[in-house]
Amino acid sequence: MPWLACNSRRIHYELAGPIDGPVCVLVNGLTQYVKLWHPFRDALVARGFHVASFDMLGQGQSDKPSLFIDQTDQVSVLGEIIAKLGERPIFVAGISFGGVIALRYAISHGDRIAGLVPMSSFAEIPSQLYRLGAAMRTGLTLGGTTYLQDLLFPMNFSSEWLEEKSYLIELATHRGWLINDVYALSNLMESFLDFEPLTAQLPSISTPTMILTGEFDFLTPRKLQDSLRAHIPNSAMVILPRAYHAFTLEKPELTAYLLAHFAEDVLGGRWPGNRSVWVGPEQVGGDLTPFPAEFDHLRAIPVRKAVSEPERSEHATAS
Repeated sequence: MPWLACNSRRIHYELAGPIDGPVCVLVNGLTQYVKLWHPFRDALVARGFHVASFDMLGQGQSDKPSLFIDQTDQVSVLGEIIAKLGERPIFVAGISFGGVIALRYAISHGDRIAGLVPMSSFAEIPSQLYRLGAAMRTGLTLGGTTYLQDLLFPMNFSSEWLEEKSYLIELATHRGWLINDVYALSNLMESFLDFEPLTAQLPSISTPTMILTGEFDFLTPRKLQDSLRAHIPNSAMVILPRAYHAFTLEKPELTAYLLAHFAEDVLGGRWPGNRSVWVGPEQVGGDLTPFPAEFDHLRAIPVRKAVSEPERSEHATAS
C-alpha cells in the first residue's frame, strides 16, 4: 500500500493505469475515500490515463489530526502528490470540497498543471450551502457516519440510480463507517465551515479549466459553478444532463469521456475556453453543444434572457 510523507504525516494514495499515459490526479470530496473513485478511475484508465488518487488528511487511511485541519495543509498534500508524479503534463480533477482544494492549488501553482477540472464545486459558501454543511455536521455529531451517509445518498444521486444500486448502499455505508472516523470528519467539516471566499483570486488562474456541473445538483447549484466560469479566464462550463452532485459515481464512463476529450483538446491546443457554456452529451461518444444564447443558463426551465439596450440596437440594425 503506497504511503506519502507530508509535514510528518502519512498520506495514503493509489496509482493506476499506464505509466506513460496522460496523468490525472483526483481530489476527494469532503466525506469521500479513495475507493469511491474506483468506477471513475477505472473508466479513465480504460482511456489510457495514469491516475493518482489519495485520502486527504482526516479521511480514509491517511493520518487524522485530532484538531482543526487547515485547507492549506490539504493543498500541501496535493502539491506533494503532484511533485511525486514528475515533470509531465498533469490534470487535476476535484469534486465538491476537493474542487476547492484543486482551485486553491491552481491559484498558487497553476503553472505546474496542464489542466483543471472542478466538479460540483464552489469558490463561495452562500447561506444555503453553509446551513446544509452545518446540518450535516450536526447529523454527524449526533448520528455518526452512518446517519451522515443516509442523509447524503439522496442528496447526491438520482432516484433511478438509488433504486438500481440499492444492493450497494448498505455495503458502502458499512465501509464508510469502518474507513472514515467521526472526529476526523468533524474536523474536516470545521475547515469547510471556516471557508474563506476564493472568488477574488480566481482571475489569477491561467490554467485551462473545464467546470463540470450536474443539471440537477442542488447541493452546489449552477450559480456557484457559473461564478467559477465568470472569473477564470480560460474556462468553460459543461452542464451534464440529468446529472446530480456525485456524477463521477453515477455516470463514471461519461465523465471520463469528457475529461479525456478535455485533455486531448488542451494538449492539442484546441481548448475553447473563453468562459463559454456548453451542454454535455447524455451518452459516451456524443458532442458538446453550445448552450442556446437566447436562454438563461442559470434557470432550470427555459427562460429567455432580458435583452440589454446594446443588444436591442444590434437586433434592430440586423432587422
